[in-house]
Amino acid sequence: MPDWKNTLYFGDNLDILRRYVPDESVDLIYLDPPFNSKASYNVLFKERSGAESAAQIKAFDDFWHWGLAEAAYNEIVESGENKVSDLLQALRRFLGTNDMMAYLTMMAIRLVELRRVLKPTGSIYLHCDPTASHYLKIVMDAVFEPVNFRNEIVWKRSQPKGHAYNRFSSAHDILLCYACSDQAVFYPQYAAHDPAYVDKFYKYQDADRRRYGLWDLTNPNRNRPNLTYEFPPGSGTVRVWRWTRERMMKAWEEGLVVIPREGGVARFKRYLDEQEGTPVTDIWTDIEHLHGTMRETLGYPTQKPEALLERIIKASSNEGDLVLDPFCGCGTTIAVAERLRRRWIGIDITHIAITLMKSRLRDAFGPDLAPYEVVGEPTDLESARALAQQDRHQFQHWALQLVEARPAGEVKKGADRGIDGNLYFRDDNSGAHKRAVIQVKSGHVNSSCIRDLKGVLEREGAEMGVLLTLEEPTRPMREEATAAGFYKPPTLAPQVPRLQILTIGGLLAGHERLEKPDWSPVVTTFDRAPRQEKAKPEGQLGLGEEDQ
Repeated sequence: MPDWKNTLYFGDNLDILRRYVPDESVDLIYLDPPFNSKASYNVLFKERSGAESAAQIKAFDDFWHWGLAEAAYNEIVESGENKVSDLLQALRRFLGTNDMMAYLTMMAIRLVELRRVLKPTGSIYLHCDPTASHYLKIVMDAVFEPVNFRNEIVWKRSQPKGHAYNRFSSAHDILLCYACSDQAVFYPQYAAHDPAYVDKFYKYQDADRRRYGLWDLTNPNRNRPNLTYEFPPGSGTVRVWRWTRERMMKAWEEGLVVIPREGGVARFKRYLDEQEGTPVTDIWTDIEHLHGTMRETLGYPTQKPEALLERIIKASSNEGDLVLDPFCGCGTTIAVAERLRRRWIGIDITHIAITLMKSRLRDAFGPDLAPYEVVGEPTDLESARALAQQDRHQFQHWALQLVEARPAGEVKKGADRGIDGNLYFRDDNSGAHKRAVIQVKSGHVNSSCIRDLKGVLEREGAEMGVLLTLEEPTRPMREEATAAGFYKPPTLAPQVPRLQILTIGGLLAGHERLEKPDWSPVVTTFDRAPRQEKAKPEGQLGLGEEDQ
């Protein structure tokens, strides 16, 4: 699939996979699904000052119920996927029809699809925690075959999660890595050497101050006639060496074999700056968890550090390969794939995540961003109406991003009635933020909607108000909005209508837009992702040949 275009999909990943992703088309899959934690996760909004806003918006609920999973269970059992079917039936006998069984069923049916789309050279990394990792491992055994299990990676976070009087604090996540076959791509990864190791083993320096260490060249296996010879030449000393005579003499001539002292045994000089580093094992302790002081933190509740995805993508894919994340969240996988010059597919079931991913890609890569498509978002009035009928809250979140507003969410203290979204701006040198409040209407509208919005403006002390409506506004509504007057910026910038009515159809068609003061910068839905440069193409890296 060399012509595959990078794509964001809005929708249920099971449906998206079945409708859009062909068999054996994906090189690498990373998924960070809900962990069956029985918790609700909120996006925490931050002001530009760094202070936490009062408003939060629910990103997703990590609750699973058998009623929603029973149809998927019956489909798998009746599908002919014998191993997966047998396993789920056994798990049902053991667990019953509880929430854990629902979670495993919903994961199993998706893992079957992920195996279908994975190339024989591909790998899959499933990110989970001890809540269900033991069950997920046997589900993956059934789907991918035990022979294709590669690693159970332990990622130790910098800080433990919670403290309890009757157990040790939790401080790690699990990544289950499976290959699709024995043809799977894999490149060992290396971390920086431990300073104590360097001090102990690389304690010498050349005249040009290059650090090096000396390594034993004798062979512990004494029964190697082909490696038994005199060295150095003319010394009369015969030993069993690790290298052939030809290789030893070549290294000797290059000054890489030295006799450290008179009468000493020849040793190999290894320069520190030529070593790749310490091989990464299946215990990862060198990748810090995200926290509020890190620039890449965007406020999304389950965001993972880019360093984690960078290691996975470099280990199990090549430049130009296709990387898939079916639970994309805030888009860390696709952002790292873009930076490392991979193609990508991101899927999420919430518009708040899709909006964040689009904003993140734009902020991080600017004009260097490769073209991509968004599939599943409304593109015309008919599809907007369909979304409103299907899920009013998802419609609301989608509509707000048309004017770059953020959801108002749930307010901790008191009820912020009549506000669906906020857009903050600065239009003077005071540093203070001004506010436009947004209401979204998917049903019938009339003049009372405008009067209510006026009341919200007065109550909140907001500078502007915007009504986003799916239906066409009436003439009295427009007259009521006009009567609200204008917002006059403190500078000489042109004034703009204080209360504006925008239709979804007009925004989609491009003939309506929000009239703004000359503000800079706009405070958008999420924190701005830091700008990034893409990696150089692999052919330009100038890598040396591996030591033979």
